[in-house]
Amino acid sequence: MSDAPASTSQWDAEAYARVGGFVPTLGQAALELLDPQPGEHILDVGCGDGTLTLKIKQRGADVVGIDNNLSMIAAAKAKGLDVRLMDAAELKFAEAFDAVFSNATLHWVLDKERAARAIWFALKNGGRFAGEMGGEGNLKHLREALDDVLVLHGYGPPTYAANWYPSVEEFVALYEQAGFKDIDARLVERPTPLEHGVAAWVLTFRAGWLDRAGVPPEERQSIADAVADRVQTDVADYVRLRFTMRKPN
Repeated sequence: MSDAPASTSQWDAEAYARVGGFVPTLGQAALELLDPQPGEHILDVGCGDGTLTLKIKQRGADVVGIDNNLSMIAAAKAKGLDVRLMDAAELKFAEAFDAVFSNATLHWVLDKERAARAIWFALKNGGRFAGEMGGEGNLKHLREALDDVLVLHGYGPPTYAANWYPSVEEFVALYEQAGFKDIDARLVERPTPLEHGVAAWVLTFRAGWLDRAGVPPEERQSIADAVADRVQTDVADYVRLRFTMRKPN
């Protein structure tokens, strides 16, 4: 097991809602894979500020959200949602849910084997798991640009990965090992316009990376601006891995 933390994200709910609003908006495709039904008990793993959790609730399902960030939990609770402060690798549920959903979360969870097994245990027999995460090649150009700029500014990029961006084969193998069947997983290239620009994306989505690189707050804006200058585009090279699977009866 790695010495890296179980999750490498760091979020401010207000900044995320402003800069990262495209995440739940584009997560609608993953929500359609879930296809929540009235009366179902559904777990949203990595619920964030609850935007998609609320959509699940509005379809008539009984939904519980979990997230490991207090700021996000507070924002989700403000929407009237049932949410809990909990890490995806530390789920405290046993055969409680008809379905599990996750959007844009699992690539932050480095303890991926435990997370897969915890999700398996949270599902009732015959239950389904559907969602989306970053896949192989996700944000390759943006991540390389950030690390290049860090080096130019005298900072060494962290020595361990911030994310797990698996290939389809790696993802399927891990979830088969956890006990899932009927796994359908595919990579989807999804170039994504960044309404607020690359610099704002760096400050919001790579705050934890800048922390571990030792970048002080007063230098972060200049580094983010340098990344924007380097990539010369406001379109992020997202690659998503969308999936469905079932826990056997």
